[in-house]
Amino acid sequence: MDKSSNPRRPSASVGGDSDRGPSPQSVKFARRTSSGRVVSLSRDDEIDLPGDYAAQNDYINYTVLMPPTPDNQPGASGGAAAAAAASSGDKPDGPTTFRAPSSRFRSETQQRGRAGGGDGGGDAAGKLDRRMSVLKNNNNNKSMLLRSQTQEFDHNRWLFETKGKYGIGNAFWQDDSFDHDTGMSMQDFMDKPWKPLTRKVQVPGGVISPYRVLIVIRMIALTMFLIWRVQNPNREAMWLWGISIVCEIWFAFSWLLDILPKFNPINRAADLAALKDKFETPGPSNPTGRSDLPGMDVFISTADPDKEPPLVTANTILSILAVNYPIEKVSIYISDDGGAILTFEAMAEAVKFAEVWVPFCRKHDIEPRNPDSYFSQKMDPTKNKKRPDFVKDRRWIKREYDEFKVRINGLPEVIHKRCKMYNKNEEMQEKKLVKEKNNGVIPPDHKFEVTKATWMADGTHWPGTWFNPAPDHAKGDHAGILQIMSKVPDNDPIMGGPDEKRLDFTGIDIRLPMFAYVSREKRKCYDHNKKAGAMNALVRASAILSNGAFILNLDCDHYIYNSMAIREGMCYMMDRGGDRICYIQFPQRFEGIDPSDRYANHNTVFFDGNMRALDGLQGPVYVGTGCMFRRYALYGFPPPRANEYSGVFGQNKAPVKNMVPPQSEEEAPLTSGHPDLDLPKKFGNSTMFNESIAVAEFQGRPLADHFSVKNGRAPGALLMPRPPLDAPTAAEAIAVISCWYEDKTEWGDRIGWIYGSVTEDVVTGYRMHNRGWRSVYCITKRDAFRGTAPINLTDRLHQVLRWATGSVEIFFSRNNAILATSRLKFLQRIAYLNVGIYPFTSIFLVVYCFLPALSLFSGKFIVQSLDIHFLSYLLIITLCLVFISLLEVKWSGIGLEEWWRNEQFWVIGGTSAHLVAVIQGLLKVIAGIEISFTLTSKSTGEDEDDIYADLYVVKWTGLFIMPLFIIIMNLVALVIGFSRTVYSVIPEWSKLFGGAFFSFWVLVHMYPFAKGLMGRRGRVPTIVYVWAGLISITSSLLWIVISPPQGNADDTASLKF
Repeated sequence: MDKSSNPRRPSASVGGDSDRGPSPQSVKFARRTSSGRVVSLSRDDEIDLPGDYAAQNDYINYTVLMPPTPDNQPGASGGAAAAAAASSGDKPDGPTTFRAPSSRFRSETQQRGRAGGGDGGGDAAGKLDRRMSVLKNNNNNKSMLLRSQTQEFDHNRWLFETKGKYGIGNAFWQDDSFDHDTGMSMQDFMDKPWKPLTRKVQVPGGVISPYRVLIVIRMIALTMFLIWRVQNPNREAMWLWGISIVCEIWFAFSWLLDILPKFNPINRAADLAALKDKFETPGPSNPTGRSDLPGMDVFISTADPDKEPPLVTANTILSILAVNYPIEKVSIYISDDGGAILTFEAMAEAVKFAEVWVPFCRKHDIEPRNPDSYFSQKMDPTKNKKRPDFVKDRRWIKREYDEFKVRINGLPEVIHKRCKMYNKNEEMQEKKLVKEKNNGVIPPDHKFEVTKATWMADGTHWPGTWFNPAPDHAKGDHAGILQIMSKVPDNDPIMGGPDEKRLDFTGIDIRLPMFAYVSREKRKCYDHNKKAGAMNALVRASAILSNGAFILNLDCDHYIYNSMAIREGMCYMMDRGGDRICYIQFPQRFEGIDPSDRYANHNTVFFDGNMRALDGLQGPVYVGTGCMFRRYALYGFPPPRANEYSGVFGQNKAPVKNMVPPQSEEEAPLTSGHPDLDLPKKFGNSTMFNESIAVAEFQGRPLADHFSVKNGRAPGALLMPRPPLDAPTAAEAIAVISCWYEDKTEWGDRIGWIYGSVTEDVVTGYRMHNRGWRSVYCITKRDAFRGTAPINLTDRLHQVLRWATGSVEIFFSRNNAILATSRLKFLQRIAYLNVGIYPFTSIFLVVYCFLPALSLFSGKFIVQSLDIHFLSYLLIITLCLVFISLLEVKWSGIGLEEWWRNEQFWVIGGTSAHLVAVIQGLLKVIAGIEISFTLTSKSTGEDEDDIYADLYVVKWTGLFIMPLFIIIMNLVALVIGFSRTVYSVIPEWSKLFGGAFFSFWVLVHMYPFAKGLMGRRGRVPTIVYVWAGLISITSSLLWIVISPPQGNADDTASLKF
């Protein structure tokens, strides 16, 4: 009989070498048939099987877990002491170690033969004695062994009836067998094995290893090339050589900042089945199987219904209301920073339609659950649908949705008519009062001053912004508004009936999550900090009303495309080590992009390349939407555990010993720490909010269902229902969204979304990483969220301008990664440094784009001649870049066309938006000139039948000037350079080819920009091309006259007019 044991964690796995590590399983059996096939059987399976498995030559191999006993000591030799210990049946007092047999699939006769044939018969006999020690109480061990192989003796039954202390499976296990060192007992082996909720999937070595090698090779080649360039100046054009050297050194530095954080990309996978087993399966701590998942608060932000259509926002709300997550655990908040009644009433219509749409989605498992996207799909709607009433239900709900859209589209007119009617009634009431005061006569000089108010459907004044601005009712000057549009759901499911508004919802839960409309108070004398201030107001209001441990923030045009997305994100938060994760960032996916993706709107190189690579470091950056936050991390607290990285390259890693910083200056060391490491103290004067902080921290902990889970909570701790909302709670929620609440607090400085930057999202994520938190990039098989992006060239450049301006602000602020704490990894620091530096590359890029034209104008080149050294370096660097790009495409999953579009728009954006961002950033830092941005309009072009009509709309902006000038200069320079070379007595074709090659490089990258300026194909007048040709020819001839080609005087004179 084979015996394996471990003094700390016994293993009973069948098969494999014993040194592979323990496996928490019980006794197992294996049968080997006459054909050599091995069949594993658990202790619950039937042992006596008929047929082929009961052949005479078969044998049974038992694997029994053996705790250390006096006769099972690896260091003891077979003798009287061992025999006495075996006969006593006592176990040793302390743990011991021994070497298990090499294979569990070897029969006893094979084991005995191996033992007898080894070196040293005594030692081999001792090993055999130890393997056979369980049978030493029997006088005829050999006969028992033979009978076990011929199935005349049932060891399983013998171990059970004798209650032998040696086995674990069907044998006896004492009650006092708990191992205090490991925290494990027999129950850990008998119960279902513990499963992690997530796993890392490494990039295959055949892809990542060559990728890293090529990066190193290109770094070496770049260094050697730059050294060669410095050592070999062009004496004929030192100015051209000097400018090119400076630009190339910066490009090499910029490339390093971008490529170094990509050394360790990883993929991740979540196990939704394991999440359900742990949190929603009946068990001792959860007898009813009610969800033990933490609460989730979803934030949606909007500001202007004219630029962010209410129908788009309503569809986003509907997709969230139908999310596949415990209904009682979800709370939805929309922040209307404009205080518009149109948004308010559109949300009320959305909740009304959700009463039928959400149960319909649950009944038929609809994906996506945004009705507009669902009904716009090109695929067959009946695919994988099995309910016989699906077609009828879909037809009915489609008609209801069409009516819903008509109601939303008609809301502005309905509201204006209502306001006109009520204002007319007010005017009539005013006239009536004047007549009563003046004996039924209206004085001729009397002027009626009736305020043109905006009215709600119930006949009361709208407390937000009015159509005709008035004091306390204008943009930036209105009261705070909080309206619960969908009440807190019951804790128990409410099943629908056979005729719930024309649909059969029998057996379908018809509850809706809580939904609240919030518009924070605004006054003219306060700085409201744009979107960051609105998000912080939602954080405080939600803490009072629902206090979900996690927060998901979405833009109004980003809807939930995968109803299981929140569950997948929760897998990472609730897994072992999840208490150190501050947020889960999902990739942004877009709809409505033109098929060619002319302006790289999908941005897949960033979302599938850079972000995936950062996930292998300390985590991806926060990009503004599609992010699931840990509420406790947003409050500015440090993680429960963190590491510090010291050394030049952060190669020395050590855990932080004291996570709680000193509370007073006397306790602080002489060398003060980073301000980000201080604990937040000033949350405001709301006692209810302050008490909610500890509750949110506890509810966000992982489940303590394994001894390796640190900082966990007990199973079943979140089964209690939420208390209903009352008037004092609602009043407190309104108080915390008032404009004065943040006075003399740390909101926006250390707590919540950080103020002071256009890109508040990047700064907020950076502060969390700076405290030692980690983040995770969650790429789901089905896109988690989808949204819209501007496809118009002008809107796209303004969007890039806003991002780049925020990066410049970060570079000139204390959020510069150079000033980061030692808790930020070295490569993560490099990534954040690149975020603040990349706009400055535009200065060198613009200059470099003019160099080909200057070369063609002057007849010189950046090098003395196109010799073998220059061309060899250029070839090596280019080939390395090509292969690096191909391998990056391989591990990131992006397409070559997407990579090329990204390269093109990098040049377009770098010569336009990035350059202007640098200028604006410098003006703000030096002169204090503030920068204001407007929302990107989500309306389409004039042609409503063409979904890509906006792509062809040309809206002139100052950002077009520099790229247009670069294109014209390079086109004219090509003509001039060609003419100069042709008319030269000794043509220098190498210089022409050098300048022309780089000019074509610039023009090819600028092609999408030029195409965008042309508008729709065929609409550019022919005269434009004629003028361009005439200007180019005239300019080239003029340049030849001004700077004639080299030759004799007669040739030069012949060129004069």
